[in-house]
Amino acid sequence: MAKTTQLAGKTAIVCGGSKGIGLSTAAEIVRRGGSVGVVARGNGSLELAGERLRALVHESSQFVDMIQADAANRDDVGPKLEAFMEARGVPDYLINAVGYAGPDYVSNLVLDDFRQQMDVNYYGQLIPTLVVLPHLLEAGRGHIAFVSSMLGYFGIIGYAAYAPSKFALVGLAEVLRHELRPSGLSVSVLYPPDTDTPGFEVENISKPVETHQLSANVKVAQPDEVARQFLDGIMRGKFHILPSGAGMVWRLQRYAPRLVRAILDQALSKARRRVGKT
Repeated sequence: MAKTTQLAGKTAIVCGGSKGIGLSTAAEIVRRGGSVGVVARGNGSLELAGERLRALVHESSQFVDMIQADAANRDDVGPKLEAFMEARGVPDYLINAVGYAGPDYVSNLVLDDFRQQMDVNYYGQLIPTLVVLPHLLEAGRGHIAFVSSMLGYFGIIGYAAYAPSKFALVGLAEVLRHELRPSGLSVSVLYPPDTDTPGFEVENISKPVETHQLSANVKVAQPDEVARQFLDGIMRGKFHILPSGAGMVWRLQRYAPRLVRAILDQALSKARRRVGKT
């Protein structure tokens, strides 16, 4: 994409911005002339992300700050976000892209699996929001965006621990959209389909064989394209942001849920037969 000044003078905090959709979103912000503070746990991935992002800077006013912190740990991320805002000012955007999927048969999951995915996927996006929100309210402006999933509005085999955490984000976003609107703040939630990210590669390792069958013919999205559509939606003030491949399923689930369940059930039966299960 050509360099632009659409976001000149704007700042975004991107949590979970060292890899995948988060990194691509941070890169898209920088391409459009904005500045970013990127939050992630891994120092190695942060350094690599910082190199990529700084290479995209094209205005002297832009900056790229890398913040090593665990977004799901308020004692860790809270002071570091406060220090960033003290130095750089209240951000215009808070992009919450923290998350991972650890799929498996529900019979193989233990309580800690559910807790861990809720901690990362839900609290990892809630905690930065709680830290930054008072500053946005005081400023009377700002946009908060969450990254859910297509599995934030329907469920399939293998995602008993993951889908509830993504549903929870949607519930949080719905409440914040309503409650914060009079304060001048806006909210978005992204529902990406399967996307070609490092996390998706790890996800495929433990994915049940039936789940592999169900998604075998599904086109995997590219993170840069998802990020472009994500940012376009944010700039237009959209609440639900549905990248290519997610919109039709969202509408079917909303208006014809019984049909979606029937299609999924039939697909699961076929998948089980293909892998020799009855």
